[in-house]
Amino acid sequence: MQEQLDFFWIIVCSALVFLMQAGFLCLESGLTRNKNSINVAIKNLADFCFTTFIFWLFSFAFMFGASYQGLIGSSGYAINFQTTPMMAGAFFVFQVMFCGASVTIISGAIAERIKFGAYLVITLIIAGLVYPVFGHWAWAGLDQGAANGWLNSLGFIDFAGSSVVHSVGGWAALAILLIVGPRHGRFVNGKRVAIKHSSLSQATLGTVLLFIGWLGFNGGSTLALNEQVSLIIVNTVVAGSVGACSAGLLGYAVQTNLNVTQFMNGCLGGLVAITANCFAVSTPAAVIIGLVGGMIVIGVEQFLEYLHIDDAVGAIPVHLGAGIWGTLAVGLYADLDVLATGLSRIEQIEVQLLGVLMCGVWTLGITYALLWLVNKVYPLRVSLEHELVGLNISEHGIVEETMNNIDDPIQTLNHNVVKS
Repeated sequence: MQEQLDFFWIIVCSALVFLMQAGFLCLESGLTRNKNSINVAIKNLADFCFTTFIFWLFSFAFMFGASYQGLIGSSGYAINFQTTPMMAGAFFVFQVMFCGASVTIISGAIAERIKFGAYLVITLIIAGLVYPVFGHWAWAGLDQGAANGWLNSLGFIDFAGSSVVHSVGGWAALAILLIVGPRHGRFVNGKRVAIKHSSLSQATLGTVLLFIGWLGFNGGSTLALNEQVSLIIVNTVVAGSVGACSAGLLGYAVQTNLNVTQFMNGCLGGLVAITANCFAVSTPAAVIIGLVGGMIVIGVEQFLEYLHIDDAVGAIPVHLGAGIWGTLAVGLYADLDVLATGLSRIEQIEVQLLGVLMCGVWTLGITYALLWLVNKVYPLRVSLEHELVGLNISEHGIVEETMNNIDDPIQTLNHNVVKS
């Protein structure tokens, strides 16, 4: 009976995590311009479908197969789940949702300037190599209740993926942005130029859907319906809510008005921050973690703008900034008896810091190196003309009759030409 309940719980949580794809779609298309909204939306569906096939074919094996010296898995390619126990299938479905979420984080950050074909190449590299290799280091043996990766063997803890999912997505997005640069007109004469959003109400709906999905994201990471679930869900809700409040209040103190995008991203930052530690911290500690997570989002956002790095939706502040904080917070606030790593407080902080550093070195390094080479052969970025007219038209040949938010004179011209 317990096995059936655990199976049901994992499948329900998988569905909740899948709902996060709808949240990402609404958030990213709402925070970008109308002329790119269809491109942003279809990338979210395409990367999930492509990721699922890649993950089944070989990435699941890289991540959870028999470990080769704690570095990479070497078995379990293209598994036929007809011949496996039902919990194996549930575990695969749950894990493929996590891989899809990590890739989708990248979509929003690099929006409005990347070729659709190039984005599929990015998906292949992240889902096929970058994500599963670091995932093996941190989570190998998870399905067996063991620690087979070299990082988790040292005592590294990342319960539901502040680093494995969120920081990997954030580091990869940063690497790509360093290659392709900012959107046209984002920075002029060294000054930041705001690019208007198509629908903040749609983006807010996306944030709510992500919040709901996070209950499955964190709650299902027990891989069982047990006594930990209640605390995990409470901590998740509290941290996300406090993160929104802290980011909103900080923004209000500086700007004397509530910045809607900062409030939303602060909420997501609190959720990212609690993801690594939600099972092992007290609820007051969850408040602190969410509070700091929301503020980190604002700080990283301002720092990126200072460096003229153009993250279209604030994905790097949310997923990388808060992801690093959440991973370190395991060592700072977690109950060591619950962690059961046998490490002292200082030792736990040290191994968490090691995990953060290795995530950055691996993900940023390999992503930048591979995509720099790809970019030399097959440019990742669309032409200036295509960027100005919008990716809905240039990448997909779609012209909507209700294009009421034309952003550029050249887009108006091209819109009329296409219609004629």
